[in-house]
Amino acid sequence: MRTLIDIPDRQVEDLAAICAAKKLPRTEVIRQAITAYIATQRPVATEAFGLWGDKAINGLEYQTKIRAEW
Repeated sequence: MRTLIDIPDRQVEDLAAICAAKKLPRTEVIRQAITAYIATQRPVATEAFGLWGDKAINGLEYQTKIRAEW
């Protein structure tokens, strides 16, 4: 996907220096930056039935309990 964004001149200069040092095209450096940003900002599932945290539930015990209500 192509996109158009405005970047301050100072950031363009810093980006050019990074590209020169890494010998990579600007597009690749920007892709890498976006990938790193997404990896650190992606929401983490903190609660899910029976899997994480201190709310873990034994599936067999839960199934037995629920079926006992029938």
